[in-house]
Parts: sequence; C-alpha cells; structure tokens
Amino acid sequence: MKKLAIYPGTFDPPTNGHLDIIKRALKIFPSLLVAVADRGAGEMFSSVQRVAMLKKALAGVKRVQIETFSGLLTDYAQKKDALVVVRGLRVISDFEYEFQMALMNRRLKNGFEVMFLPPSEEYSFLSSSLVKEIASYGGDVSQFVPPGVNRLLKDKLERVKNG
Repeated sequence: MKKLAIYPGTFDPPTNGHLDIIKRALKIFPSLLVAVADRGAGEMFSSVQRVAMLKKALAGVKRVQIETFSGLLTDYAQKKDALVVVRGLRVISDFEYEFQMALMNRRLKNGFEVMFLPPSEEYSFLSSSLVKEIASYGGDVSQFVPPGVNRLLKDKLERVKNG
C-alpha cells in the first residue's frame, strides 16, 4: 500500500506556515515528500536555494524528504507512488483555486487524491508573496519565516537594492 504523501509548492521562500503544514501532515502520514516546484524562472530564489532553506529549517524532523520536481504534479505523484497530495488552505480564494486544481488533476490522473489542511490560526494570513512584499519595503518578517530564510531574504534584497 502506498504510504507517501507529497506536499508540493514553490516555497519561495519557505514560511513558518509551510513548516506548520509539514509538521501537521507528519501527524497523519508516515512519510512526507516536500516537492519544490522548479519552474525555471519567476521565483526570487532558485529551486536549489529553496531546497536548502527547507532542509535547514527542517533539520532534525524525521520522515521528511525534500526534492525538486518539474512538469505535471500528477506525473510526479504517480512516479513517486504517492498516496495523496497535501495542500494548505488559508482563505476562500485559496479554496477556489486549489479545488479547481484538484479536480483538473483528478481528470488528468484517475485516483489522484488531494487532502486540504487549514493552517494553524496564527498562520492563516501568511503567504510567501506577502513575506516578499513586506521584506522588499524593509519590513521585519522574522516572525513569519525560519531564521535562515530571514537572513537569506535580507541578503537577497540587499544585493538587488545595491545592484
């Protein structure tokens, strides 16, 4: 029987909300594969950097694998023989998008299952996009991301600012 769950995303950058979903998913599934989407362009951090940030943030957390993937999530999940895909849902707009994606993925691959996990209340507003926007204006995002991510985010924005 398949026992692996996949938690896919861009994780650009990883937030404490992502870590919350990962740790909560591990209470349900015996193992979790955090799959970092490699879209090639458009992200602040490369997929290699995002994997490294997640590995550092999850050091010591057992039963987690972290790797990149590209292409269709349905193909990747099938290749990994995954039981289910885990997705976090914060607000109604997330539900609309994620529900549509879940139905499309099920149409692409019969048997494709998605489990939605709402975040802990303290992370219900948190997104990578908001973190990047706040940080780009010099705001303090240290309470929203792991310490290593905060440092890398500051360094990246400083390099962009200084050319």
